[in-house]
Amino acid sequence: MSETKVTVIGGGLAGSEAAWQLAERGVKVVLKDMKPQKMSPVHKNAGFAELVCSNSLRSDDAEHNAVGLMHEELRQAGSLIMSCADATKVPAGGALAVDRNGFSDLVSRKLRSHPNIEIIEGEQTALPKEGITVIATGPLTSEALSRAILEAVDAKTLSFYDAIAPVIFKESINFDKAWYQSRYDKGDKFDYINCPLDKEQYENFVSELNAAEKVDFHDFEEPRYFDGCLPIEVMAARGRDTLLFGPMKPVGLTNPHSPEKPYAVVQLRQDNAEDTLRNMVGFQTKLKYGEQQRIFKMIPGLENAEFARLGGIHKNTFIRSPQLLDNYFRLKTMPHIYFAGQITGCEGYVESAATGWLAGYFSACGVLGIRPELPPLTTAFGAMWKHLQDDTAEDYQPMNINFGLFPKLEPEVTPNGKLRHLKGMDRKTAYCRRALQDIRPWLEKVK
Repeated sequence: MSETKVTVIGGGLAGSEAAWQLAERGVKVVLKDMKPQKMSPVHKNAGFAELVCSNSLRSDDAEHNAVGLMHEELRQAGSLIMSCADATKVPAGGALAVDRNGFSDLVSRKLRSHPNIEIIEGEQTALPKEGITVIATGPLTSEALSRAILEAVDAKTLSFYDAIAPVIFKESINFDKAWYQSRYDKGDKFDYINCPLDKEQYENFVSELNAAEKVDFHDFEEPRYFDGCLPIEVMAARGRDTLLFGPMKPVGLTNPHSPEKPYAVVQLRQDNAEDTLRNMVGFQTKLKYGEQQRIFKMIPGLENAEFARLGGIHKNTFIRSPQLLDNYFRLKTMPHIYFAGQITGCEGYVESAATGWLAGYFSACGVLGIRPELPPLTTAFGAMWKHLQDDTAEDYQPMNINFGLFPKLEPEVTPNGKLRHLKGMDRKTAYCRRALQDIRPWLEKVK
């Protein structure tokens, strides 16, 4: 047991995971979070690891999908976030979605009951001048701490804007028009509720989106969106058919109420364990509240919709990690400070948990006097680590885990001696197989 304490600032997914990994390695941890004394613009409860944008951790397919692969690597690594997600999951087809409150409550109970973790409530307004510290304050870092970071990194920060999707009371959905079905009938048919639009309805919907009142920005604010989480109206403005290839694509679905194939479909995903709430999939928005209710009720099946939560917008901040952090996520100019989570430029809940796991491991090694073992680049852990180290991009941007971050696969040699380059599903399977093979010896060294 080390007597040195590590301070983890931020109780989101990354901070919770970092604190847990430190504590499990015998390191005393002070976990500091500003909630409930001070809340960000979008957080609503006082618990740790609160999910804001969506209750989904995305695909759980570890054989063909990069984020599903990261799920499995985190499970094998003893992740707190994944164990709590598995314990509170709700039906979502091939995705891993959780009961928001149940998930946060379970993470909070585990952290508060760990003998090596001390909880302190209150806002951190400055970077500590000494003592090992993990900054995991997320994309909604408070203004005071953001200014302190900005001073320390000489203005090498960026900002972009992220939007959250509305949540609807399921009992207000009109099932004379909507129906249950997962895309391509993958998973349980009750995982998703579908609302169909014909061509005229779709065209009217897009027109209203384009003409609707949006939230205004201050003169000094320049909106910069992450392409993986664009507001629905921003997508619509890029072209009238853009939504048909995004969240409103009609493929893999059959409307039992009509022999005609839907021209567009809005899907609603289960948002809590009781299945009383449904999240509008891909409908992040910065529309004004009145406009949201008016326009989204144009969708067949939602004409009487009651909203448990309307969409909103908030500012996200992240640092240029490749220039500012070393191999172990330490600030080069202040090596006692580590960073983790979305403030580093990773994107997504699962990716945040993975960087939190790594920061917890790296900082524990710093306390215990152990040289850290870097993750193999062929793994999801390693691919995300490499993204945070890759300084070749002129405009560093947040990134979800994807196979484009992995080292390329070597072509297979066929029986007749020719080279065969894997494509499609075979290529994805090979990436996952290689990663799961390479992660095991690394975990044996670091767990």
